Amino acid sequence: MSRFVDTMVATAHAGGRQQGMVTGEPGEPVRRTWFEVHERARRVAGGLVSGGLRPGSAVAVLAAAPELIAPTVQGVWLAGGSVTMLHQPTPRTDLAQWAEDTIRVLGMIGSELVVLGEPFDQLAPVLTEHGIGFRMITDLLAADPLGRPVPSGEDDLALLQLTSGSTAEPKAVRITHGNLYSNVKAMVDRAEFVFDRDVMVSWLPTFHDMGMVGFLTVPMTFGVELIKITPVEFLSGPLIWPELISRYRGTTTAAPNFAYAIVGRRMARIEDDDAYDLSTLRIALNGAEPIDPSAVKTFTDAGARFKMPPECVFPAYGLAEATLAVSFAPLFTGLTVDVIEAHALEAENRAVPVPEGDPRRGTDEVRSFAVLGPPLDGLEAQVVDTEGNVLGDREVGEIRLRGEAVTPGYLTVDGPVETQDAEGWFATGDLGYLTGGQIVICGRSKDVIIMGGRNIYPTDIERAASSVEGVRAGNAVAVRIDAGTRRERFAVVLESTLAGDAEQERVLAKNVAARVRDAVDARPYSVVVLPPGSLPKTPSGKVKRAATEVQYRDRIEQLA
Repeated sequence: MSRFVDTMVATAHAGGRQQGMVTGEPGEPVRRTWFEVHERARRVAGGLVSGGLRPGSAVAVLAAAPELIAPTVQGVWLAGGSVTMLHQPTPRTDLAQWAEDTIRVLGMIGSELVVLGEPFDQLAPVLTEHGIGFRMITDLLAADPLGRPVPSGEDDLALLQLTSGSTAEPKAVRITHGNLYSNVKAMVDRAEFVFDRDVMVSWLPTFHDMGMVGFLTVPMTFGVELIKITPVEFLSGPLIWPELISRYRGTTTAAPNFAYAIVGRRMARIEDDDAYDLSTLRIALNGAEPIDPSAVKTFTDAGARFKMPPECVFPAYGLAEATLAVSFAPLFTGLTVDVIEAHALEAENRAVPVPEGDPRRGTDEVRSFAVLGPPLDGLEAQVVDTEGNVLGDREVGEIRLRGEAVTPGYLTVDGPVETQDAEGWFATGDLGYLTGGQIVICGRSKDVIIMGGRNIYPTDIERAASSVEGVRAGNAVAVRIDAGTRRERFAVVLESTLAGDAEQERVLAKNVAARVRDAVDARPYSVVVLPPGSLPKTPSGKVKRAATEVQYRDRIEQLA
């Protein structure tokens, strides 16, 4: 039996009888211990095995309710299968197209079975129409429980994590039992979890790695109390997040940067100083997208009124290809920002520090990046140039990773693709540098805009645009135009409540263009102003750069 399944089963029969998972907030909270979740998982496993599931089979899961997802994914693992969380349709989704994409994904992962739960059980007729086999989670929960887990090895697949790209060209990261155990164990060790005292609070989606691995698999494997709601509940009312931390004395939470910006601004408008008590929060992990120091300050300033310790901010770097986490900043230090010379970064690929007290600080002559800590145990990182030469401290290049948690490869529609070179290194596509053994990420290599021999990072453009009054924070996107040619340029696409008023749009676009030019010494080709809710986003609320470019290419050209 794999270490991962062994640990999860042992936990259910030990600490899992006390700790558990609360779901159903804010309306009808229900708490089940991890032992009770395990007993339900045994029924799911029994139903799958009696239904003919063979060891090593891929099972696709489509459900939103955490109380159904937890026993289902554990049940698949107990039955010897691997889990794939399918992309979830929204009210605006073309269901016929979604079904075609789903068939393509199922073919890619070699699955003949979708397990359906609320609210997607209503899609049963669509699946039937397209010949997709399915089982209802509610039926599986009524099955006879499995006696013993089906044996799984360290190299057997546990999770096939779909990337967040287009479902028309799907790709799944192959995560083995060994990958999963190595990473979840390294995370709880580095974060110094006390399993019977920590309380995790999460709204992150389970079809993304941070939600599935970090805030479902980790607490379920080690027996940590978990308060779990859905992204829809968070996005419908973001202040439910600090409310739940207060109510359940939460110690650990996580989100992308944009969520901290939103909640920080909203908490700042609360008049009652006793509305929340965030004093128990020791880890507020910030990852999955670039960290904006100004957004973090907004969050910590607002949280201070509610007794939140500022050092709880916990910068992290991760990616699905490393199962989840690559590096964590040191505990209880808060956000550390590395301030470096803009010219040296953009023209020479060097991260030259600008010392405290230097008059350039606070000007557009510097760039600021979060320090993301050293790699977790079992992982090592190096930085290489375009020729593959290993670079030294503070030299900017592509980050490469090696270690137990690194995936053996992808599944694609054209078959498996290996990700590691002969020495086991995985090229992340992230540009950054090492400083004193700690990782700093500057941006994605595919997103960097090259103009006049300079590397302009889209995050610098987006932060400048977002600083203009009238632009919705976290809703500005830098889009490359004519990438890879001598004519390479960029545009800015943003959301604003001023959209629809031609004169106000014109003034806003002018102000954004001026602010961006001051910040990066380059003027945007065009500025597109959209009403709120227009930018394409992931279900957790992160803006999609590539999809924005495709969706608004004609508008960008028209406004030039």
